[in-house]
Amino acid sequence: QVQLVESGGGLVQAGGSLRLSCVGSGRIFSNSAMGWFRQAPGKERELVAVMSWSGGTTYYADSVKGRFTISRDNAKNAVYLQMDSLRPQDTAVYYCNAKEVTPPMREYWGQGTQVTVSS
Repeated sequence: QVQLVESGGGLVQAGGSLRLSCVGSGRIFSNSAMGWFRQAPGKERELVAVMSWSGGTTYYADSVKGRFTISRDNAKNAVYLQMDSLRPQDTAVYYCNAKEVTPPMREYWGQGTQVTVSS
């Protein structure tokens, strides 16, 4: 059974940094686009960043461009999100996501990790 486990969340002051990690079981990383989503209280889950299966293409939400960096290490079945210049509005539960790029194109989610940015 494929599992994604996030770590690295916590409490940080505005302007600070955190690095989220997501490690997966199974052999999904080499065949999946990997992404990070977040969900703040009372809001819908939103895409933060995504990286293609090869690592050659990335996408960032406008709200995090220039501050967050997604990276992956397929040999370690890991994906990371470096978050710099954090703002209170970045406070949310962050979820790791894997989506296969070939049929059946299954999708997997981690359990989430809380990030809280104080002003």
